[in-house]
Amino acid sequence: MQLQQILFSQGFGTRRVCAGLVQQGLVRVGGQPCTDATAEFVPDGLRFTVQGQEWTWHGKAYVLLHKPAGYECSQRPSAWPSVYTLLPAPLRQRPQRQGTPGVQAIGRLDQDTTGLLLLSDDGAFIHRMSSPRRHVPKVYEVTARHAVDDGLLQRLLGGVVLDDDPRPVRAAACERLDSHRLALTLTEGKYHQVKRMVAAAGNRVEQLHRSRIGGLALPGDLAPGQWKWLEAGDLARLQGG
Repeated sequence: MQLQQILFSQGFGTRRVCAGLVQQGLVRVGGQPCTDATAEFVPDGLRFTVQGQEWTWHGKAYVLLHKPAGYECSQRPSAWPSVYTLLPAPLRQRPQRQGTPGVQAIGRLDQDTTGLLLLSDDGAFIHRMSSPRRHVPKVYEVTARHAVDDGLLQRLLGGVVLDDDPRPVRAAACERLDSHRLALTLTEGKYHQVKRMVAAAGNRVEQLHRSRIGGLALPGDLAPGQWKWLEAGDLARLQGG
């Protein structure tokens, strides 16, 4: 693949912009500058630097972000900054044949909710991870206003009725973490579901943090606002449950 096409595929600008970056000597491959935009490279695993920014070629982007509080999971936020501003420009600009360029959040977390957020430009993967038919388990750590007792856990496990669905909604698992904290596992994604379920069970969510999706846990060394590429093992754990 030509170097200018490699840069274009990774979101470094239009083909003309990418060719210009190369011709101006702003791209290094294997530590060496390359000024030939048509130079051919095998893209898989190729590492290069663009204007000092190190990058590794990925055919599809699979990204994990530790979402901090105070950010909206929207490219057009209404009141708070967008989570997309926490990502480097190439991830936001990756070309798409259809739809909005760049990676897309898989599901949403409220602006005051923190934790594990997945983003990708792979439409099939996005659908697979967000489809309600897949029942991908998601674990939320809830800090409640009132003490967490056995009755609250039993109501969440037994099912509570939300105002938009007469059918009881049940937690797949529920565990007390301490006097005011619990871990709640859900396999569906209704609007504000955790907050509404806890309210229907007689308590109130004060803080909410998503710690796991499928078999993939939020890395302990990934600080709020930081992101990482998902490796093959991460994807296997994620989809393996």
